[in-house]
Amino acid sequence: MFAERDMRHPLRRAVLALLLAVAGVGTAMAGPGTATRDDDRVSTSSLCAEVVRQVEGRLGIPAQLLSAISLAESGRWDAVRRTNVSWPWTIYAEGRPHYPANKKAAIAEVRSMLARGVRNIDVGCLQVNLFYHPDAFESLEEAFDPAINTAYAGELLFQLQITHRSWSRAIAFYHSSTRKFAIPYMRRVKKLWLIEHRRYAAELRDARIEALRLKKAERDATLAGSGQTATF
Repeated sequence: MFAERDMRHPLRRAVLALLLAVAGVGTAMAGPGTATRDDDRVSTSSLCAEVVRQVEGRLGIPAQLLSAISLAESGRWDAVRRTNVSWPWTIYAEGRPHYPANKKAAIAEVRSMLARGVRNIDVGCLQVNLFYHPDAFESLEEAFDPAINTAYAGELLFQLQITHRSWSRAIAFYHSSTRKFAIPYMRRVKKLWLIEHRRYAAELRDARIEALRLKKAERDATLAGSGQTATF
């Protein structure tokens, strides 16, 4: 993700405000590099998805749009869940993606790249570019924090929409200001956005069905205890 460099200073302030405002998302602000979630308690494959939903809601970004962008940026196949997920430790550099197993390994890999002189590096859930956004994060620990990475990207997308008065153009400029790169990216994100809409609708439907099933089971158990029979 490249986008527009001149937004970085106001974005930094907005991101800090957003992190403080979003309940349940934020990193503890006692210092840089604090993890958003303990990997022992929350599956790594759900880290990005959790904060993406919160940031979408807080900023009024259309539902599932930031989710679609996260999949375009850092999506990888999860064999256990049998679906694509946004991987929080993703790195894109030197023309290919890298998927370290954990945050510590991701930070070490980026440090090694920087030591070799590599500068054009995308990191995290939303693949924020460290060269074009040098002031986005105070440290690599912050850059790979899912909450901070996602909050920065969400604010950037939101500001791009204000500037260009179009979510489609915001999507395109999130990736590049060069048309030959921006348009295919926008189309890819829109396809993923449609898939995410359908997935979310299916989840809501399944949740409603499960709630009705549990309610019926509870009612049947109550009636059985009283010796009555359910009638419909």
